[in-house]
Amino acid sequence: MLTDPIADFLTRIRNALASEHAEVEIPASKLKKELARILTEQGYIQSFTVEPTTVGELIRIVLKYTRDGEPAIEGIRRISRPGRRHYVHAAGVPRVRGGMGTAIVSTSVGVLTGHQARERGVGGEVVAYVW
Repeated sequence: MLTDPIADFLTRIRNALASEHAEVEIPASKLKKELARILTEQGYIQSFTVEPTTVGELIRIVLKYTRDGEPAIEGIRRISRPGRRHYVHAAGVPRVRGGMGTAIVSTSVGVLTGHQARERGVGGEVVAYVW
């Protein structure tokens, strides 16, 4: 039984990159689809598709690598966990690696990057950091 599906999502991506896989399959949820959307928009993954299965849906993520074969994602870390949630107000939305990374924040207006949350003046739960 999975107790933290978001940590599983991030770990599957991290493991696939470490093994130099071209793509990875992850069971789908609304939040995971939004995370994949943000990773695509920010240029960390090449693309993703949502495919129906016999039970539920599956997210197929096509990973992105540089010309030298290095992964586009240098690091990915879960911040807010089921045992310890991490909430911030609009002014306290963190910058990752001095602005070179991305904070993913679940807000009342949807899942946003840290930059978008600061622009809109909303805070929320810091889900993950990606750099």
